[in-house]
Amino acid sequence: MNDEQTIARDRMRFIKNSQSANLCYLGILLNVFYFVSIYKSDVGTYYYNILIGISIVYNLIFMLAVFLSSEAVKNYNKNYSYVLALVGILQIVRLFIIPMRAHTATTVVNNEQVLVMHNGQFIRVCIYLVLSAVCLLAAAAINFKKCNELSEHLKAIGAQS
Repeated sequence: MNDEQTIARDRMRFIKNSQSANLCYLGILLNVFYFVSIYKSDVGTYYYNILIGISIVYNLIFMLAVFLSSEAVKNYNKNYSYVLALVGILQIVRLFIIPMRAHTATTVVNNEQVLVMHNGQFIRVCIYLVLSAVCLLAAAAINFKKCNELSEHLKAIGAQS
């Protein structure tokens, strides 16, 4: 290992992992765009059901968990990489719950059959969820890699972690 790599690893002891934390914040922001797009939809009473209630609670838990994870990964906490990876996978799973169902559903508004979610909104919310998942999975991978590098460096210099 050359001197530049050693210095870069040693700096990790004193600086925060802001790259992973910023990806977490971006993942939260994209999730906010997703749920605003879903919840602002006005298509009769289609969205007035228990599934939306569960979705609202999940969004609150999602934002709290990802924010907590963002604070933990700043300090190179490896365990939160697993949390971020799980939440990232759950973002992909969410594609198949509300967006897929709403995209194929119709409802009656003013005595007319209308689509609950048109193609434009469907594509937009899918992009938000996928990008949110990518951000969270990238944050998890980056944090995992940096944690391993820092751990190896601390062992090499004989410092306590």
